[in-house]
Amino acid sequence: MRSNQKNAFIPNARSVAERKPKLILVTTVGLTLRSFFQGQITYLKNKGFEVIAVSSGGPDLEEFARREQLPVHAITMTRGISPLADLIAAVRLWILFLKIRPVIVHGHTPKAGVLSMLAATFARVPVRFYTLHGVMSEIRRGPARSLLKLMEWTACVLADQALAVSRSVMNGVVLQHLCSERKIKVLERGSCNGIGAVSRFNPANLDQNKKQELRSHFCLDENSIVIGFVGRLVRDKGVVELASAWKRIRNAYDDSRLLMIGPAESHNPVPNGILQELADDDRVIMLDFVANDDMPTYYGIMDIVVLPSYREGFPYVVLEASAMGLPVVAAEVTGCVDAVAEGETGMLVPPRDAQALVEAIRIYIEDPELRMKHGQAGRELVLAHYKPEPIWEALSAEYSLSMGCKGLSFSSLTHSEPGAPSSLSERGHVA
Repeated sequence: MRSNQKNAFIPNARSVAERKPKLILVTTVGLTLRSFFQGQITYLKNKGFEVIAVSSGGPDLEEFARREQLPVHAITMTRGISPLADLIAAVRLWILFLKIRPVIVHGHTPKAGVLSMLAATFARVPVRFYTLHGVMSEIRRGPARSLLKLMEWTACVLADQALAVSRSVMNGVVLQHLCSERKIKVLERGSCNGIGAVSRFNPANLDQNKKQELRSHFCLDENSIVIGFVGRLVRDKGVVELASAWKRIRNAYDDSRLLMIGPAESHNPVPNGILQELADDDRVIMLDFVANDDMPTYYGIMDIVVLPSYREGFPYVVLEASAMGLPVVAAEVTGCVDAVAEGETGMLVPPRDAQALVEAIRIYIEDPELRMKHGQAGRELVLAHYKPEPIWEALSAEYSLSMGCKGLSFSSLTHSEPGAPSSLSERGHVA
């Protein structure tokens, strides 16, 4: 339910003028903050917002706070459904919102989305945003599917504005009647933050000495063909199918190597036998973690990137790989269909189909020119449509528009009290 404007908390004009309108970002885990908001926080600060982040505690949240120089609050939220833990988290969020009194709460990721929208509604936060990073119920069945759909619907109903990270996500939730078509939109061409393809993910900027050191460290010679996978090692990411496909690729191509970057998780786990078999394979490189700053170098030693996931929102792995000039083989599922231009920047294969995955990888292994052609096309696509700045500008405009609809434009907030600046343009302005 939307808060009635008259009943919503209206911040004191002088406090807004002095401290700027408060924007609280909420995610389930700190890794999402570290991965998805680089550059965006600084942009929003420069536009006149005081940004605060909330997520489950841990090193990722602490590192995000240091990197972005902003206050954070640790509230434990689980990815899975846990009624008692979810209730505690919602109450803690509600208390926090009452204490901080933000102008905007923006919930990201499924669990944080529904909990933050519930808490923000009860705390009478004036402006509520919810970003859908995927369709939670897409691959579930039975009671779990019904519960997930209810959660998604609740978050969308309570939000003033819903954003989807891709058109396929938006179409999916509208088709399932989880969100009104009038309330949801995609910023620019999709993703929640774009990709820094000019400076960071740019093959021309790679340190060739570091790249060669990495190849030597992993005993890769000039003939090695490296198939890369980046993501959590869980069943939904298609790890079972990848392991099956790898056996056939391994037997057919002596120079093939598999590089897997990402942690195994107990939620939605891959059978232990499969992970152990991969770990025991001397032609498989498995890394739990690679620092974000080092990822371009790791992409630099890959030849092909695969993402056989059962569902996505808008996979950053595809954008990063494409920006680095790599062809991508991905499952033809929500999110991936937006990120991969079939037959131009990569190949889409049916989900859960190990044989189709094998055939697509074979084509790229046997055709280096096609790898180069699709990789270059991918980089051009990212440069043309997925720069971060237009997405930040569009998000800032949406915040400003929603504030205006609630009578909370920057100028009106700072006109209310004698002595306050005539508008926040004196201290930072949202365009």
